[in-house]
Amino acid sequence: MVPPAIVVLYFLKLRRQPVEVPSTFLWRRSVEDLHVNSIWQRLRQNLLLLLQLLVVLLAILALLRPGWRGTELAGNRFVFLIDRSASMSATDQMPNRLEMARQRVLELIDQMESGSQAMVIGFSDTAQVAQQFTDNRRLLRQAVRRLGPTARRTSLLGALELAAGLANPGRIATEAGDEQVADALPATLYVLSDGKFNDVESRDFSLGNLTPVFVPIGRSDTPNVAVTALSNRAQLASDEQRQVFARVRNFGDNEVTVPVELFFNDALVDADELTVPPNGSSRIVFDLVAAESGTLRLTLNHEDALALDNQAFAVIHRPRQKRVLFVSPGNDIVWWALVTERVRRFADVERMEPEELETPNFRQAAASGQFDLVIFDRCRPAEMPEANTLFIGTIPNRNGWEAESVAAPQIIDTDASHPVMHLVHPDEILIGEALALDPPPGSGVLIDSDRGALCAIHPRAAFEDLVLGFDIVRGTDDGQKLNTNWPLGRLSFPTFLLNVLYYLTGSGDSHSTDSVLPGQPVVLESARPTGQLQVVLPDGQREVVLADRHGTFQFHRTEQTGIYDVRESGDTQSRFAVNLFSESESNVAARVDDIQIGYVDVEGQTQWRPARREIWKSLLLVALGVLLFEWYIYYRRISI
Repeated sequence: MVPPAIVVLYFLKLRRQPVEVPSTFLWRRSVEDLHVNSIWQRLRQNLLLLLQLLVVLLAILALLRPGWRGTELAGNRFVFLIDRSASMSATDQMPNRLEMARQRVLELIDQMESGSQAMVIGFSDTAQVAQQFTDNRRLLRQAVRRLGPTARRTSLLGALELAAGLANPGRIATEAGDEQVADALPATLYVLSDGKFNDVESRDFSLGNLTPVFVPIGRSDTPNVAVTALSNRAQLASDEQRQVFARVRNFGDNEVTVPVELFFNDALVDADELTVPPNGSSRIVFDLVAAESGTLRLTLNHEDALALDNQAFAVIHRPRQKRVLFVSPGNDIVWWALVTERVRRFADVERMEPEELETPNFRQAAASGQFDLVIFDRCRPAEMPEANTLFIGTIPNRNGWEAESVAAPQIIDTDASHPVMHLVHPDEILIGEALALDPPPGSGVLIDSDRGALCAIHPRAAFEDLVLGFDIVRGTDDGQKLNTNWPLGRLSFPTFLLNVLYYLTGSGDSHSTDSVLPGQPVVLESARPTGQLQVVLPDGQREVVLADRHGTFQFHRTEQTGIYDVRESGDTQSRFAVNLFSESESNVAARVDDIQIGYVDVEGQTQWRPARREIWKSLLLVALGVLLFEWYIYYRRISI
């Protein structure tokens, strides 16, 4: 009834006393209402009337409380963890998973109430704070958009520790006792990821004042085909020929046939088709004429969810002589296999007694990385060396290795696709006593038996630890006796040790293949003491690397996959390759159920909390603005 009442008011007219004037020309605007002589006269167009009606209509609409069904963000302090590892480049969510995660975070930022604060952290195998706690939504949006993809692996623990450092203040020890540094700042922790990481155990992390929310990104049934290994070496029968070995893994439920192409120095040299079984792997071998130096690129011509692992790179160049240390109480069989003429071409092998492991000379040499490979036969050091290792008949005393003694195990399976097991067939060998290995998560089992794993390999930072769970010889009161018939008349035994030397020293007869993981630092070598090197990245960027105070060159920008060219005084000195080679990242099937953080099972949240979004406050503000404009028009007309 209010709008009609306003219209009626414009028909009303005050009774005025007629006054005679010489002219009404100067009073034209003031006497306009005199034209309304009758209540039934046609209403003239009037801006004030329209504005007043608009104000009333907006007020009525606000009283009706219009709105829509939306979502609600509970709390006033948030931490957004955005996964930017290699698997987040998968395209099962368009345009990719990382972009989907960023859009989700932008939605959450839009739902933040006034005064709420948030923090943005990007993580892969390392965590980085993109934006500290702030209530400025513009800064938060910019930080989210700056987070780009990486080729790194995933680790959630570092990001959780970074977030918990702000929500759970630390404690300091004083003379009076244990005191808390600052007040707790509880926060809601949003983890946006495809879940390609290990659960965080309670012994490593506690949530404290963090309330976790897991937002899964990606589909749980996404297949993928990936190159998981690439190596090359000279053929055993001829130094003039080389062989290139590649392993292709199928992370899907259907068998696939993929075209595989091999390029040497960017020229196509060979191609073939490879059939890979469902949820399995296949190996392919190419013959290559030996070359002094060059680069290899293996390509899968197959469209799938992750293009990053459809290529692998390798480098062929003449390496330096490798240093190998053999520590044993006495094992001539292994020693003879390590000092053959073929091994001497690329490695210098030294021998040491187990008692010398406690000497300062060994500790200093092992800690400074002077050895490329250390072989421990029935012994182990107190501290792991800065080198690749082979343990025979024992396991490392740390890093999660466990074992159980068993008798007469029977070998039932081997991983023939791994370079260590190339041309090695130990199916018919006999073993007296052995250790059934329980390797750490992420390890690869190379030899399996009916009693458990007998040979396994596990990455340790920039190195790898290979464990052979049974002795070759055993010490007795009468001397030594064989624990296995493997060395007796079988070529697979020296072949196995040669494969170990090739793989764990990164060597070949006259050439080598160098490959590192994305984000892994590389120690570069200089032929001349120039004080600086230049590294050309795969995308053409150039970076100068200066020598540190020890005279070594540390290069850290290994984010891209591809070939890196190391130059000194303008000349190419060496090259190295960066490859993903991560089955956990290439297996892009997302985890959508739940994750374990400390003592808490965090269920995946695919939808936001529903809530009703209303706009009556905005309508009242608009009505107030229209009312002020109507007052301005009226005042201007009266003043004129």
